[in-house]
Amino acid sequence: MDVYTKGESMARVSKLPSSILGRMGDTMCTPCRQESYGIYVARSHAWFQYSVSALDTGKGCYKEIWDQWGNETKQLFYAYSCFTFGEVDLVPTVEEYTALLRCPRFQVDKIYSRAANVPTFWKKLMTITGMSKQWITARIKEKGECKCISWDALKGLILTHPDETKKVDVFALSLYGLMVFPRALGYVDEATTDLFHRLSKKVTFVPAILAETFRSLGTCRKAGVGRVICWVFFEDYSPLKDIVASTKRVDVPEENWIALLQNLQSKDVEWRAPWMIPGEILYRCGNFDWVPLLGIWGAIGYAPLLVLRQFGLRQFVPATHGLTQSEFAYRGADYKKRVGEISSTWNKTCRLKGVVISPATTPEYVEWRGRRINDNISEPSVEGARSMEEYLQVMPSELEIVKQEFERKNLELEKRIAKLEEEKMYLSLDINVQKMEVEKERKEKRKIEEDRDDLKEHYKKAQEKKFQEMQSRNLALEEENEGLKSKVTELGRSLRWHRSLDYKLETQEDYLKGELHQSRGQVKERDHVMGEAITQIREVAEYVQDLVVRANVLSLMCGLSSDIGQELALLLDRVKTLGIRVKAYL
Repeated sequence: MDVYTKGESMARVSKLPSSILGRMGDTMCTPCRQESYGIYVARSHAWFQYSVSALDTGKGCYKEIWDQWGNETKQLFYAYSCFTFGEVDLVPTVEEYTALLRCPRFQVDKIYSRAANVPTFWKKLMTITGMSKQWITARIKEKGECKCISWDALKGLILTHPDETKKVDVFALSLYGLMVFPRALGYVDEATTDLFHRLSKKVTFVPAILAETFRSLGTCRKAGVGRVICWVFFEDYSPLKDIVASTKRVDVPEENWIALLQNLQSKDVEWRAPWMIPGEILYRCGNFDWVPLLGIWGAIGYAPLLVLRQFGLRQFVPATHGLTQSEFAYRGADYKKRVGEISSTWNKTCRLKGVVISPATTPEYVEWRGRRINDNISEPSVEGARSMEEYLQVMPSELEIVKQEFERKNLELEKRIAKLEEEKMYLSLDINVQKMEVEKERKEKRKIEEDRDDLKEHYKKAQEKKFQEMQSRNLALEEENEGLKSKVTELGRSLRWHRSLDYKLETQEDYLKGELHQSRGQVKERDHVMGEAITQIREVAEYVQDLVVRANVLSLMCGLSSDIGQELALLLDRVKTLGIRVKAYL
C-alpha cells in the first residue's frame, strides 16, 4: 500500500478513478497555526486503472509513429529520457521524480520559472519546428484564455518533416503537451511550449510536474469533482510484473474503496519504496519552511517533512505554516514578483540526510495528527470498521471459485514450466559460455606459448647481436685509445719544443730590449748633437743674412768698373747665394 501526499514524499502512486480522488480532501489545520496540505491514496492487493483522456487520445498514435522510426531516429529521442522510467513506480516527489526521469542534462536546483519577457508563441514554435511564420500562425488556435496548436498539425510534421532532429523535437513537444501537461484536449498549450523551449538550458521540470499535479488535486478538492493531472506507468513499462500479472479487482464497489480509505490504518501502509536509495531529502528553500514549486500555469508549495516515514525516517511534527497560502495562478499584477522570489529561493536549498530506521512517529506527532481536521472526508467509523480484506472481498460463485482455482494452478504450472525452461536455457547458455571460455583459454594459452617461444628466440638473437656490437665497439675504442696515446706523445714533444722556443724567445727579447735601450740612448745623443748643429747653422745663417745685407750696401757704395769692384760684386753674389740657401735653416 502506498501513501500519496501533497506536501510530502510518496512511496508509490496508485491509479484510482477520478470520482474517488475528487471527493478526497486535503486541507488540514490545527489551533497552533500549523497547516498541512495532502491527499492520501492507498494500494493493497488490487491494481487500479486511471487514465487521462488526452493520454488515451495520443497513446496509439505515438506508438504507431514510434514503431515506424528507425534506430537512428530513436536514438535522437533518447535525449528526452524523462519518459523512460526504468524499474521503479511513479511517485510525485522531487527526489523520486529525479530518480525516475534519470536525465543527465538536468541541473537539480536549476528549476523552470516563467520569465517576465518571453518570446512569442509563434517564435518559439518556429525555433522548435523549423517552419515558417505563415505556416505556424495559420495553425495557432485560441482555446479559452490560452493559445495552442493542434495535435493534427504536429502529427503531420512528425510524419513528413525532412529534418530528423526537428521531427524528434516535435514528437517530444507533443508528449509534453498532450500527456505530461494536458490543457485542451488534442492541443499543445503555449505554456508547455515555453517549458519545452527552456529545456535546452538544462533546467529540471520535476518541480513543474509536481506543481501542476498538486494544483489539480487542490482544484478537485475545492470543486468536489474534476480531473487530476497525474502520470503513471503503462503496464508494458511497469516494473511491478507480479501485480500486472495478478487478477485485477475491477468489480469491487466504489463504496468499499471509499470506506477502505476512510478507515486506513498506519499498519496497512508500505512507507518507503524498496527501489528508492536513501539519500538527501530536499525539505526547504530559502526562508520557507517547505518547498515552493513553480508550474507552467501556477505555483504551489509542499512539505516533504510531513511524511518522513516514506523516506524511512522517524516522523515528527513538521513546520507547515503558510503552506495553504502558497498556491497562486499566473494571473494578476504581482504574480511575476512572486515567481522571481520563489525562483531565487531555489538558490538556497536545504537538504536532510538521516539514518534509515523502521518507520516510527514521535508522541508529539501522534497528538498533533489526532487534532487535525479534514473538511471533505467524514471521520472514520470505528464501529463499522472492517479489515481491508473484507472491503476488497467479492463473493464469487462456485463455478467462478473452481475456475479461479484452475486458473491459479494453471498459472503456477505455467510459471513453473517457464521457470524450468528459463533455467534450462540459462544452463545451456552457461555450458556454451563455459565451452567458449575453455576454447578461448586454450587458444590464449597456445598463443601465449607461441609468443613466449618467439620472445625467447628474439631475446637470444638480440643478446647475440648486442654481444657482437659490444665487441666491435670495444675494438673501435681500443684503436681510438691507441691513436689518442700516440697523439698525446706527439703533443708532449710539441709542448717541450714550444717551451724551449719560448725560452729562446724570452732570452732574445731581453737582448733586444737592451739593444733597444742602447739605441734609444744613441738616438737621444744624436738628437742633442743635431739640435746644437741646427742652432749653430741658424746662427751662421743669420750671420750670412747679415752679410748679404752688408753686401748689398757695399755693392751700392762701390762701382763695378774697377777690378776690385768686380771681385767685390762676385763675392757679394756668392754671399747672396749663400743667403738664399741658408733661408731654409731659419
